[in-house]
Amino acid sequence: MKIEKVDILAIGVHPDDVELSCMGTVLKHIDFGYSVGLCDLTQGELGTRGSAELRLIEAEESRKFVGAKFRVNLGLPDGFINGDKETIFAISKVIRASRPYVVFANAFTDRHPDHGRASKIVSEACFYSGLSKIKLMDNDGEELQAYRPHAVYHYIQDRNIQPDFVVDISKFIDRKFESIMKFRSQFYDAEAKEPSTPISGMDFMEFVKAKNKSMGRDIGADYAEGFNVERTLGVDDVMLLK
Repeated sequence: MKIEKVDILAIGVHPDDVELSCMGTVLKHIDFGYSVGLCDLTQGELGTRGSAELRLIEAEESRKFVGAKFRVNLGLPDGFINGDKETIFAISKVIRASRPYVVFANAFTDRHPDHGRASKIVSEACFYSGLSKIKLMDNDGEELQAYRPHAVYHYIQDRNIQPDFVVDISKFIDRKFESIMKFRSQFYDAEAKEPSTPISGMDFMEFVKAKNKSMGRDIGADYAEGFNVERTLGVDDVMLLK
């Protein structure tokens, strides 16, 4: 799939990370008129349920449903992703090609070790992507010009981390869960024959929704998604803060 220039690039180490953690925010910003691209670092091939091939199909179904401009999968090794030069360059190519103003990335730390590792790796890739002396080529042999996003925001995942800011997603909560359920191989299915996992139980979606409800409480919203930042945020008008 061709990578286009977008306003927001949402990156997840596993194909359903974005859906579970920040898809409400993605949907809201698409509704605002911003363009969004999606990038999965691995195919989630070590997951107990489903398969790499099936998850690629599910990921594309979700992309179409939410209206993202593109979705690419880098095919990095699930469970063993690391910050070597090849990995950094693979992510940097997507950043240079899509030139997003904002990047969404995995949580600083989480239950799954890949999440915290990917958080750091993506941040590093955003930095190195801006170094003009690093020469990277696209698939057609054209040089990708150096580019560094304005900001990286890390979405909160399984662990209850205190957010630095939250986004009201109340109007988009139902569509968020519809996008999550495009990954039907991973979540509750009464007829599934595969082993149960921490995310395949009937109560898991209730847990995700409860987390979003809890994050919305402080700003008087029904539901919200939380993010952490790497640097101090600035505002022009304190009267616009919720």
